[in-house]
Amino acid sequence: MKTNWQARALSPNDLILKIKDNSTVFIHGAAAVPIDLVESLCSQTHLTNITTYHVHLGCETKLGTAACPYIQPISFFTGADLRPRIATGNCEYVPIFLSDIPNLFYSQQVHLNVALIQVSPPDEHGICSLGTSVDCARAAVDTADLILAEVNQQMPRTFGNSSIPLSKIDFFTCTDRPIIEHAPKKPTAVETRIGEIIADLVTDRSTLQMGIGAIPDAALAQLNNKQDLGVHTEMFSDQLVTLFESGAITNKYKAVHPGRIATSFVNGTKRVYDFVHNNPLVEFHSCDRTNDTSLIRKNNSVVAINSALQVDLSGQVCADSLGHSIYSGIGGQMDFIRAAALSVNGKAIIALPSTAAKGTVSRIVNSLSEGAGVVTTRGHVHWLVTEYGAVNLHGKSLRQRAEALISIAHPDFRAELTAQVNGLRHFTISAPLPAD
Repeated sequence: MKTNWQARALSPNDLILKIKDNSTVFIHGAAAVPIDLVESLCSQTHLTNITTYHVHLGCETKLGTAACPYIQPISFFTGADLRPRIATGNCEYVPIFLSDIPNLFYSQQVHLNVALIQVSPPDEHGICSLGTSVDCARAAVDTADLILAEVNQQMPRTFGNSSIPLSKIDFFTCTDRPIIEHAPKKPTAVETRIGEIIADLVTDRSTLQMGIGAIPDAALAQLNNKQDLGVHTEMFSDQLVTLFESGAITNKYKAVHPGRIATSFVNGTKRVYDFVHNNPLVEFHSCDRTNDTSLIRKNNSVVAINSALQVDLSGQVCADSLGHSIYSGIGGQMDFIRAAALSVNGKAIIALPSTAAKGTVSRIVNSLSEGAGVVTTRGHVHWLVTEYGAVNLHGKSLRQRAEALISIAHPDFRAELTAQVNGLRHFTISAPLPAD
C-alpha cells in the first residue's frame, strides 16, 4: 500500500470518543482482543448504557467491574476473567452454539452499533486481516455501523475469509505489541493416559476437531504415528503445530477444504501465531462455516475430541458450568459431536478425568449437580473416555449406559455409583471389579 496510511491513525481514546451512549459494541475475542481500545472503553467517564458482546477474552479487563458501571458485558463463552463477575450479576452469559452466533448479527437480532477489532497492517492492496480470530468477528465487521480497529504490526496475516479492506475501517489506531499468549500446560499422567486411549480410536485419514484444554492437547501428542490426518476444527493451539511438523497431517483426504487446515481461531503462543502467518495451508473461516454440521459431516472419519466437567450415568454431559456457576460455554462441542456422529466412520468423543478435587470427587455421577447445564444430551453422546478406558454409549439402554460408565469411573467410586443407580432405577447391576 503506497499511501501513508499511518498518518490517518488516531489515539485509542480518540477512537472510543466516537462511541455514543446506548451503543451495542462487539469486542474481538481470544488472542485478538484490541487491548488498548478495551482499556480506553473501560476508562471513560462520559458514556452511559454500553452493552458489549464477545466470546472468550484472552486477557484480564475491567469489563463488568465497579470501575466501569456503564458497561453491561454479555459473554457467549466465558473465561477466567468474567466467571466471578457473572456469579455476582455484573456480567451476563448466553448459552449458544458457536455456529449460531454469527446469525445473531446477520439477522439483526443483535444490532451492533460498533465493532472493536484488532487487525494486521494492510498489504500492498490495502487489505488487512482479522488475524488469529475470524470466528464471529467476520459477522461483526460485516454488520456493525461503525468499525474501530487496532492495527497491530505483530498481528499475523491469515488466509481464508479473514480479509477486511482498510477503507472499510472507519477509524483506527496503530500499535506494535505481541499477541496475547497462553502457554500450554504440561499434561498430567492422567491426561496423558486419556490421550493414549483417544489416540487408539483415531485411524489413518481421520479428520480431527479438538476443543480447548489439556486433554485434546494430550490426544494430539499421541498421534504422530498416524498417516494422512486432516483438520477441520473451530480452533487449535501449539500442539497441532507439532503434529503438523511430524508429517501426520496432510489434509489429503478431506472433502471440505482439501489440502488445508480449516479453523475459526487460534490461541496459544508465538509458535502457533508464526505458523499461521502468511500460511496458505491454513484457512480461517467464520464459525458458522467451520462449525456447520452439514459441511463437517461431508468429511469421512471425523473425530471430534472435546472435554467435560461432569457426566451422569444416563450420558448427559455438562461442559459449561459447575452447578449454577458458569465456567465456560457451549462453544462448538455439540456442532462437532453431531457432525462426527453423522460422518462415515466418524467418532464423537467426550473425554474427562475420572475425578476432580484431587481425587475426592467423581466426575461420573448418578445425577448432575443442581444447576449444571447439559451441553451434549444423552441422545447425542457416543464415546466417553477417562483414564480407565473408553465406552460407546450410542444405542445402549439406561442400564447398559450405567454399567459402561461405572466401568470407567474411578474404582473408589464404583460401588457407590452402583448402589445409587440401583436404588434410583431399580436396576440390579453389579459394581465392576477395581482396576489392577
